[in-house]
Amino acid sequence: MKSIYILLAIGLFISCKKEKPVEVTMKDDVVLLASDSLHGRQTGTSYEILAADYIANRFKNLGLEPKGVKGYFQEFSFKDKSDPHGNVNYVSKSEDSTTTGTNVIAYLNNNAENTVVIGAHYDHLGMGIEGSLYRGDTPQIHNGADDNASGVAAMLHLAKQLKTINTNNNYLFIAFSGEEMGLLGSNYFVKNPTIDLKKVDYMLNMDMVGRLNDEKAIAVHGVGTSPIFKQVLFSNKGDFKIAEHESGVGPSDHTSFYLMDIPVLHFFTGQHEDYHKPSDDADKLNYEGMEEITQFILSIITELNDDGKIAFRKTKNESQEVPAFKVTLGVVPDYLFSGKGMRIDGVSEDKPAQKAGMQKGDIVVKMGDYGVEDMMSYMKSLGKFEKGSTTKVSVKRGDEILVLDVTF
Repeated sequence: MKSIYILLAIGLFISCKKEKPVEVTMKDDVVLLASDSLHGRQTGTSYEILAADYIANRFKNLGLEPKGVKGYFQEFSFKDKSDPHGNVNYVSKSEDSTTTGTNVIAYLNNNAENTVVIGAHYDHLGMGIEGSLYRGDTPQIHNGADDNASGVAAMLHLAKQLKTINTNNNYLFIAFSGEEMGLLGSNYFVKNPTIDLKKVDYMLNMDMVGRLNDEKAIAVHGVGTSPIFKQVLFSNKGDFKIAEHESGVGPSDHTSFYLMDIPVLHFFTGQHEDYHKPSDDADKLNYEGMEEITQFILSIITELNDDGKIAFRKTKNESQEVPAFKVTLGVVPDYLFSGKGMRIDGVSEDKPAQKAGMQKGDIVVKMGDYGVEDMMSYMKSLGKFEKGSTTKVSVKRGDEILVLDVTF
């Protein structure tokens, strides 16, 4: 059965035998990877293998060397989705009740001293595994166009452009499996690398880069993981409005590399109402925005091309600074907002925020006696309240400050 899928991937999606290479756009890559025929690319399924074959074939057509264990592929098997940076239970594929994921890895060898890693996960939620926010009665395909066919398409686009420029580094391109189950593919790779990790200059990660908004706001995580990053980012940002985050730890594959003392940058255009739902489809992406983002990332690579191996710097783990809290407002924060306060990007039904009259776009500036300056202070303020308690929450709506009564 697997061979049939491989033949379909080669025959229907892109042919290696054409005399002229097929010109494949980022939209082409997204449309294919987010098609119903791939059933949501769940880790360990034949559909993920089909997606892996497609990506490997794209790497081959771009003239990139295989850098997996078996050609372009690096398989890993596991029984449990334990803490990916603690005790991941990787096992032999021959053991019973295992799942096998497949990283897809390619190499652009410029015979340089150091290597830049560029990555994006390609797995998604299949028909709606754990992590899905879909609440329908019938299972549906979660195509994951933004999450993360967009990142894979951007990675492939960068690979094409880097073939002839910025040759002071080599480039390792990795499409990670198992991200949705806990960063499993990237964690496995850094513990079983196919190149010398001591020669890795830095790692760039793209996860959900398909929904650039009209403000051109983009979140960049890991800004503090090298002393040079902030200067490079802001000197190349152009029209982008950057929401910068210092920490190298976050819910995507760059974390695995940061924990190996490698500088990282992670690019993200924000959550949206289709996140982890069947409605995350290819027709909703901003492909012009994706082109702008890849050019922004390319300009960063270009500026760093002559800098040699850049310095690594540890950052605070922002997630560890947040106290445990027993209550929630029932809102989706706007992770791209860089102003004062916490801007609301969505309001859940029948939750404290909705009952109090909060709306999308409101900016929370105070909770009880606690001022809210940013996302971190918002979460710390939330940790001060108990279930059943009542407080006043101040929100900015337009030019007006509203004081609302909230019961948790």
